[in-house]
Amino acid sequence: MPDISIVIPLYNEDESLPELSEWIDKVMQQHGFSYEVLFVDDGSTDNSWSVIQTLSAQNNKLKGIRFRRNYGKSAALNIGFAAAEGDVVITMDADLQDSPDEIPELYRLIQEEKFDLISGWKQKRYDPITKTLPTKLFNWAARRMSGIYLHDFNCGLKAYKHEVVKNIEVYGEMHRYIPVLAKWAGFKKIGEKVVQHRARKYGTTKFGWERFINGFLDLLSITFVSRFGKRPMHLFGLLGTLSFFIGFVIAGYLTFAKFVYQAYRMTDRPVFYFGLFFMVIGTQLFLAGFLGELIARNGHDRNQYQVRERIGC
Repeated sequence: MPDISIVIPLYNEDESLPELSEWIDKVMQQHGFSYEVLFVDDGSTDNSWSVIQTLSAQNNKLKGIRFRRNYGKSAALNIGFAAAEGDVVITMDADLQDSPDEIPELYRLIQEEKFDLISGWKQKRYDPITKTLPTKLFNWAARRMSGIYLHDFNCGLKAYKHEVVKNIEVYGEMHRYIPVLAKWAGFKKIGEKVVQHRARKYGTTKFGWERFINGFLDLLSITFVSRFGKRPMHLFGLLGTLSFFIGFVIAGYLTFAKFVYQAYRMTDRPVFYFGLFFMVIGTQLFLAGFLGELIARNGHDRNQYQVRERIGC
């Protein structure tokens, strides 16, 4: 087993890969680490896979996994975690905005300080405001809803114990909330480290507003399931009680009005239909959402991706 596995998801980053590989190898050699690099090509349409093949032929520590199409960063991380063999697993982006010089200290924090997970904190960023503003909103919401007080959940530079990556499953846009998944799986010692953020040297950012929306929805999803997935009656019992109480009050009022005033039939009163709406539609929609989430989380094919090629793994 190598000391370090470095998992690098990528999409159309052919220009940065040679420089990144050389930089990683230099750091590993300087500190005497045994290592492997797992490049996960998420359906790139440029020459990324050809570059990975060339680099792997020059250095057998560089390995590759290629998807048939673009599935997203979470899928790439999930399959990279499954293939990783190192005592410590490091994730970083392929765009050279994460510095490999951070790896030795991240490794030390996991091995010597016994952290389960260390998340990078890009205290000074070089991204445009269209990316930094949504990121700040994400981090605020994630802190509030998860109870994990990290400054930068979305930083791609993270370090993990081997056991952590083997006991979490990343899907959807959940790569943004891996610390939440780790905490949910029972790994409590989660910390962060200020890391250097570099301006993008090649290519263009892959960030878009649709990822902002999807990430927020996934945050709601993971918060909901983590709190109520194992004890649904804590939520649905309360909803059922409230719904029954509302229905009981409406039925009691309409019955009283019918027999005392005898002015209207129960079904002639608009409040009757409001009662049905709150009791039936609201409860069923919420229950359908919960059941749908359970089905999605336990689907046999949720994390089955079409791998086109592999190199060294």
